[in-house]
Amino acid sequence: MTAQTLNLTGLDLRAEIERLRHERKAVILAHYYQKPELQDLADFVGDSLELSRKAADTDAEVIAFCGVKFMADTAKILSPNKIVVLPDMDAGCSLEDSCPPEKFKAFREAHPDHIALTYINCSTEVKALSDVIVTSSSAETILQQIPKDQKIIFGPDRHLGGYLNRKFGRDMLLWPGVCIVHEAFSETELLKLRAQHPGAPIAAHPECPPNIVDHADYVGSTSGILQFAKTMPGDTLIVATEPHIIHQMQLGLPEKTFIGAPGADGNCNCNICPYMALNTMEKLYLALRDLEPRIEIAEPLRLAAKKSLDKMLEMASGTIGKGDLGGR
Repeated sequence: MTAQTLNLTGLDLRAEIERLRHERKAVILAHYYQKPELQDLADFVGDSLELSRKAADTDAEVIAFCGVKFMADTAKILSPNKIVVLPDMDAGCSLEDSCPPEKFKAFREAHPDHIALTYINCSTEVKALSDVIVTSSSAETILQQIPKDQKIIFGPDRHLGGYLNRKFGRDMLLWPGVCIVHEAFSETELLKLRAQHPGAPIAAHPECPPNIVDHADYVGSTSGILQFAKTMPGDTLIVATEPHIIHQMQLGLPEKTFIGAPGADGNCNCNICPYMALNTMEKLYLALRDLEPRIEIAEPLRLAAKKSLDKMLEMASGTIGKGDLGGR
């Protein structure tokens, strides 16, 4: 990749990406945590499942997903007849890495009376082992439909599962995974920042640990945080999630001020997702040019994983991308 990238010196990457977008009949997707230059050229910017559903509804022949691998996998699950490329196949996820399929399978077998409610930030194999997939915007709606006496395994994010347990008085058995980005926020530094901006609300993603979520005025998905930014009182918002989401806030609400919640060193540099950062304009160009790296999923596995996604859409399709976890 390095040698190829060096040969791109002097190339108008944006113009070449536009050319390839049309030649390949491609749709370009960018998650909110991508670099601003990738967000700006994408056909759709949004949450992971929301993006995959939008791409499935297009007549595009190629999906270029600027995100991480589990997101591109989900796009392939929903669009098996489209070519799906990911600019960098090493763009993974700490939550997916924390939940190896063989260990999750053994965990399920050790708790046969539990159903598996599984966060979408997991591998295709883990989706295939799950009963219902949830997103941060659909988890609440789905959980409320499951009887309180039904035992549940929730994975791989223990912070999202713990938040739901506390909010709804549940006792789900939690897989011990965490998001390294949301783990990096500092409660001490957040309180210092709030003191500097009295009255400014805090919006937090539910992947944050309890000592951050407990200070939030709004808890929800990335799409939900964006909606809160539009309707919140005042003109300043402290944002406790990956800071690249602030780009969309600034584009849509230039009259407001958005401040990224700080990490332990007093700034938010440590909260940039290292996996999301692997995608670049150069790699997107090469992915569209070569149609590689390409996502491939064996059909039996795809169908098994799709069952748990279909169950989520059956139970909560109207919540996708809405961020309905709500206020504290």
